[in-house]
Amino acid sequence: MQIKEIIVVEGKDDTTAIKRAVEADTIETNGSAISKETLMKISHAQDKRGVIVFTDPDYPGRRIRAIIEEQVPGVKHAFLSKEKTIAKNGKGLGIEHAKDEDIRTALSNVYTPKSDTETFLEIPLSILIDGQLIGHPHSKERRTRLGELLKIGYTNGKQLQKRLSIFQISQQQVEEAIAQLNMEEK
Repeated sequence: MQIKEIIVVEGKDDTTAIKRAVEADTIETNGSAISKETLMKISHAQDKRGVIVFTDPDYPGRRIRAIIEEQVPGVKHAFLSKEKTIAKNGKGLGIEHAKDEDIRTALSNVYTPKSDTETFLEIPLSILIDGQLIGHPHSKERRTRLGELLKIGYTNGKQLQKRLSIFQISQQQVEEAIAQLNMEEK
């Protein structure tokens, strides 16, 4: 599988994992303190070939993703759940620990956020509350699974509505995912 866009990852081990799974070029951020030079490289890559941000499913990874999205509009996103990025010994978490098949699947399900000029209906908060995605004792687990089903990654309760809107997830898609969550819990 060959990827046209340049994939932004956090470090060398992530690059090794990506190159093991697919044919692709990468840019490494070298941690969550992204330099201006790295942001300039990412911006240039976006202009020339497009960019897919593929960071770890943890706080630093989400922080890197947010910084890039703010500084380089229109980048695409690939996500893997925490469960698919845990080291075999259980002591590490990151893209570098993912199976090749999971990396290929994530890169096949890339999302492009909507532009600011597009209008897209925001999912009503009542649907998220009724779906037990916010304000329920098991909301975190349900949001984690929702992120897997919709391939948008994990998000906390405060950011869920925004993430759904950014990735143009329709109300119908959310309702179908909630129905699947409910079936899985039975």
